[in-house]
Amino acid sequence: MELEQAIRERRSVRKYEQREIPQAVLEEIVELARFSPSWKNTQVPRYHVVTNGEMKQAVADHCVLGFAFNAKTISRCPVLAVVTAVKGLSGYEPDGSFSTTQEDRWEIFDTGVAVQTFCLAAHAKGVGTVILGVFDEEKIRQYVPIPQEERVVCLVAMGYPLEAPKAAPPRKEVAELLTVLP
Repeated sequence: MELEQAIRERRSVRKYEQREIPQAVLEEIVELARFSPSWKNTQVPRYHVVTNGEMKQAVADHCVLGFAFNAKTISRCPVLAVVTAVKGLSGYEPDGSFSTTQEDRWEIFDTGVAVQTFCLAAHAKGVGTVILGVFDEEKIRQYVPIPQEERVVCLVAMGYPLEAPKAAPPRKEVAELLTVLP
């Protein structure tokens, strides 16, 4: 699949076939995502992949702040990736001070870049994804073993799409998005 095609065709997928994603495919996706750029090459994203049905259901039932739409998506996805960032590296100097006024927000930015790459890589492998941002981090830690030095950034539900995603919704025109300064 060509990159431009992947960018134009990748959609959020919330309904999945009930079949496993082989570990080799998950490894190939992370293999590509690891090439995402990061602040001073700190490479802070981590991917905690949940395939255990009981653990996924516990996240769906207890960790999405009552948001039924996300709970349903997690309940039916074959794989849930809990994406984290190692704290205290991205955006910091060796002495622990912040490098910029953005302070620790670089770890979120770096992880977001990596998650987009992760989702594009999954799409290229035929795996559908949807990024979920409504969750309670402390509750997730009750059900998914996440190291304390990591911060939960997002959840990514994954699986082989049950149906072909619809065409892209309308997008803003380039002229509305781009300002070229003299």
